[in-house]
Amino acid sequence: MTIRTLWLTTALCAAALACPAAAGAATPGQARALHEGLLTLDTHLDTPAKFHTPGWDILDRHKVADDSRVDYPRMVEGGLDGGFFAIYTPQGPRTPQGDAAARDAALIRAVEIREMVARHGDRFELALKADDAAAIVGRGKRVVFMSIENSSPLEGDLTLMATFQKLGVRLVGPVHFKNNDLADSATDAPEWHGLSPAGRRFVAEANRLGMVLDASHASDEVLDQMIALSRTPIILSHSGCKAVFDHPRNIDDRRLKALADSGGVIQINAMSAYLIPTPKIPAREAALAALMAKTNPPGGLTPQQEQAFQAEYRAIQKQYPQPQATLDDYMAQLLHALKVAGVDHVGIGADMDGGGGVAGLEDVAAYPVITARLLAAGYNREDLVKIWGGNVLRVLRQAEAYKASLDTP
Repeated sequence: MTIRTLWLTTALCAAALACPAAAGAATPGQARALHEGLLTLDTHLDTPAKFHTPGWDILDRHKVADDSRVDYPRMVEGGLDGGFFAIYTPQGPRTPQGDAAARDAALIRAVEIREMVARHGDRFELALKADDAAAIVGRGKRVVFMSIENSSPLEGDLTLMATFQKLGVRLVGPVHFKNNDLADSATDAPEWHGLSPAGRRFVAEANRLGMVLDASHASDEVLDQMIALSRTPIILSHSGCKAVFDHPRNIDDRRLKALADSGGVIQINAMSAYLIPTPKIPAREAALAALMAKTNPPGGLTPQQEQAFQAEYRAIQKQYPQPQATLDDYMAQLLHALKVAGVDHVGIGADMDGGGGVAGLEDVAAYPVITARLLAAGYNREDLVKIWGGNVLRVLRQAEAYKASLDTP
């Protein structure tokens, strides 16, 4: 079935789906047809970490058991039109040598994303502005926006932001699990109490370049300061709500409202540890720490190291199993965010291939169930258009418009 046919199918059942509570619950077929007719984007896909693995191809269908959640067949099956493919760089030494190694690793990852698109140009296309997304979908392809998770590759030289913007990056977050020279992390002890002086310049430069700022992984103080300083709305590309589960990676309702009031958007994460309590297992933590110390060089992993890392990680997971969140836990987060922030300020950023995936929402093939659940909760097609991509595209358009205003003589 073509996307144009699906749009027609959606139109035929739109009257019944516009108000499910009044018209009766949508059938699975109606929910699926509506889902296929939406422009669906996930704002945090960590799949590029696999692009350099020997023999790995995004056109092949992979297995959750092999720690793979995203590929072309499952994107098609799940009606996922695309999203933001992350350039993730581990936080290495905060030295000139460490900064150079991080820079090089990020440049290589950016090239790998573009190479994937070039190699599979009949299935994927790079998006450089918000309006590209609908056009790409109309051509029957999947949308590839580029993002940066952890800006340690930029901290030594902020002029590199312009380089990555030219390569296609449109979403940029300052920090990851550990503090860096730009900002404090949500999962580290306060150092700067928010943004560093360089981090404040980072915010201004992102605004100038038309790049959307991402506060996921940043501390609460960083979030407050980014909202105050940024001339355009920011997003949390893969985060959650403290009111549902109190974890440092999630934000409280006061900040959620402040984010919405500033025009920003929270994209809900599906990583189990951020959704439900996860008991600490000292032996497991020691094994993971040893693994990270052994296979987390500042310049990134070689393909062989990546394969060895994944094998050892799976072995640790099997030896020390943890409770796993479910689709119900994920929906509790999503529905709470919608209640507090409003439908104009919530979206999907499930962190697939970066730790995301829960029982009932194991990979992107399962994404239609989110639409079905939202319909059952009383949300309509107009709401779903916003949640599944409209909100983040609106924020990107605002960043583009601000850049254009600076470029206009």
